[in-house]
Amino acid sequence: MSGTNGHATNGSSAGLEREARAILCVILYARVSTQEQVEKGYSLAQQMEALREYAAREGYGVLEEVVDPGQSGASLERPGMDRVRDLVAAGGVSVVLAQDRDRFSREPAYTYLLRREFEEHGTALRALNDRGDDSPEGQLTDGILDQLAKYERAKIAERSRRGKIRKAREGKVIAGRMSRYGDAARYGYRFNEARDHLVVDEDKMSVVRRIFRMVGVEGMPIYAVKRALDAEGVSTATGKGKWAASVIRDIITADLYVPHPYRDVVGLVSPDVAATLEPEESYCLWTWGATRHTRRRVSELTPEGRVYRTRSKVSLKPEEDRIYVPVPSSPASRASGSSRPGRPSRTTARPRTPGVGSGSSRAASCTVGSAAGRCTPTPLRRSPASTGTFTTSARPSTKKGPSFAPRPARARLKSGSNSCGRR
Repeated sequence: MSGTNGHATNGSSAGLEREARAILCVILYARVSTQEQVEKGYSLAQQMEALREYAAREGYGVLEEVVDPGQSGASLERPGMDRVRDLVAAGGVSVVLAQDRDRFSREPAYTYLLRREFEEHGTALRALNDRGDDSPEGQLTDGILDQLAKYERAKIAERSRRGKIRKAREGKVIAGRMSRYGDAARYGYRFNEARDHLVVDEDKMSVVRRIFRMVGVEGMPIYAVKRALDAEGVSTATGKGKWAASVIRDIITADLYVPHPYRDVVGLVSPDVAATLEPEESYCLWTWGATRHTRRRVSELTPEGRVYRTRSKVSLKPEEDRIYVPVPSSPASRASGSSRPGRPSRTTARPRTPGVGSGSSRAASCTVGSAAGRCTPTPLRRSPASTGTFTTSARPSTKKGPSFAPRPARARLKSGSNSCGRR
């Protein structure tokens, strides 16, 4: 309806605005990064609920809802994000909407690249917690907030790291990723009620003793040990029915299963921790800070489609960065190894030298004393070509390059119109 001057009234103007907004097609995007959130599902559902309410309030048409469960924001190589980019490249998308800006990426540079990529297709990147607008001042405000959020995350990670170091120096173990499996810890041990000390699990420690005997005394290859344990239905520390050869290899090369006399352990721990030890007892060693883990998310195109993998690399840290925590030994562990004078020369992780896979590890070269009847492990020697850095991922090789690269334009998806019907 028009006014007497020929111009639209305020009511009709507002109606035109709502009509214009109604044709805006949006993609709702949600992401969580931890397996706990994936299993509980509360965070993804909460994000989507907030996005749906906002889209309905603004009169947007929802083209598609895309989720990335259990995906890190440190990389753009994610199935859900690739789907969003495909839809944007196909055209007809006005806005990609998320609850928080860090749902797109935790790295401000990646968010900037996404924004520029979407702008080429006439698509805006929006979050419910945006503080600015499209003006230079608004972009500056959002950029500052992104950097502050990145700084805060770095400070939280640093405080967490310092807390774990202090805990280890007090003679306490760090539960780490094993905390999701109840009281299960490294095989042969379990956590105490406070989850800061290891307690011997006698039933599983007997399996450890058997592994040492099969490899060191009977000369069985590691994969033969794996097949024997699988055939008998022996469960792993996490309750699985299938063993990994790398787990068996770690067991026979770890200080956690080799008892050391009191006189050797006191030189590796703080005086306060040493005061809690019994001189007549022997102790195994749990190590904190022996390795540095780096992970990178990559994707590659295969005949079956795009495949996502995590490339992991483990490097040994200097000896002075490691913290040893004494844990109780048991008859099983004392039968599986022997104490050695001086500082342990092995580490809790070791480069995968060619001989290890075939069982020529320290347990494979054990000698059985005629009097004591125990397996005396020989330390594994590093090959001359070893650099001290190795890759733990056994997945196929993937494409090289940075975790983000501008993507080529996609062919437009067949569509009869720019309506917001779900695809």
